[in-house]
Amino acid sequence: MDTIKTLILNRFKILSLLTISMALSIILLMIRMKIHQSFYLLFLVWNLFLAIIPYAITTSLTSASKLNKLTLFISFAVWLLFLPNAPYIVTDLLHLTRTNQHFLWLDILVIMSFAFNGLILFFLSLSDMEHLLKRYLNPKIISPMMLSIFGLTALGIYLGRFLRYNSWEILHNPLHIFSDIYDIIFQPHIEAWVFTVTFASFLAITYWLLKAFSNSKI
Repeated sequence: MDTIKTLILNRFKILSLLTISMALSIILLMIRMKIHQSFYLLFLVWNLFLAIIPYAITTSLTSASKLNKLTLFISFAVWLLFLPNAPYIVTDLLHLTRTNQHFLWLDILVIMSFAFNGLILFFLSLSDMEHLLKRYLNPKIISPMMLSIFGLTALGIYLGRFLRYNSWEILHNPLHIFSDIYDIIFQPHIEAWVFTVTFASFLAITYWLLKAFSNSKI
């Protein structure tokens, strides 16, 4: 009972801090909109909403009293489909090339704030899923699965940012998506490979660092 109470309190604390952090992002965006008299960067709110979905899925799964492997498998597939939306916000920094140089620092702060929340949601959701997988699967396959998740997430971000695919297009337009993935894998596509490997490495190293910090007593 004490363990359950501690978990609930910790989850509530995390959700409270996340809410405050996301509220700050929206406030910064509103300040930016007021100063520039422009709705540019308003799309960040939608991107942040999409970033919440994978964390909402894993939060629901971890709070479930009973969870069979079939439910976990289906939930994992849906979760993995939406997972790239969380760290995707980091690539919104590319929009800085189109912003006005006046108050450029504010645009940087706005996008970085949203990107920070996206990354936090990504790492929290990934941590939840890792714990779930360890409960239901052979521990020996967890590490390879985690590496695969980082790679697939980075590839998903590339497909969304540069090929302009959305998460739900896997249902509406699967042949085109798989055709493009095939071309990326089996035909020379240096930018796609460099982006996928470097972004996956960034996510993996950051995740493991955060895990090391959380386990440290310092």
